[in-house]
Amino acid sequence: MREFERKQLLERVEREAATVGAEIPETIAVQGEEVDLQEFVFEIKRRETVPSGERDRVEQAKRSLRRERIQRLERIENGEVSFDEGERLAESIIGIDRALDALEGLNTDLEREAEAQEAADRKRWMKFLRKALGHDDTSHNTRGRP
Repeated sequence: MREFERKQLLERVEREAATVGAEIPETIAVQGEEVDLQEFVFEIKRRETVPSGERDRVEQAKRSLRRERIQRLERIENGEVSFDEGERLAESIIGIDRALDALEGLNTDLEREAEAQEAADRKRWMKFLRKALGHDDTSHNTRGRP
């Protein structure tokens, strides 16, 4: 592969909007193991919440995808592949980035859900305390007498 071709591929992969319109690959070899990536991402995104047992699986998948992305990018950077192979690698890297974007989006959903759960727990706890201490809004009048 020529130097300008290598630079062109690297620029394409690192472009900020590279994943816009990109599809998640149906399958991808990650660390030598074939993964049904598209099915996995859609399965996880389909759920309203990710069960705690699945969260570990999602985090492991993200780590594996990041490692695979780095390895593929290094193959292009080192120029150890033909231009055609470099194009295939670049496309797969963009697909990995698209999958990572989809999986990373789950974090904000999980954080928002945790915050909402925490707020609901605090509200229930305060309601319980007011009731237990006799300060429930329905059990006292405005002068503070029972």
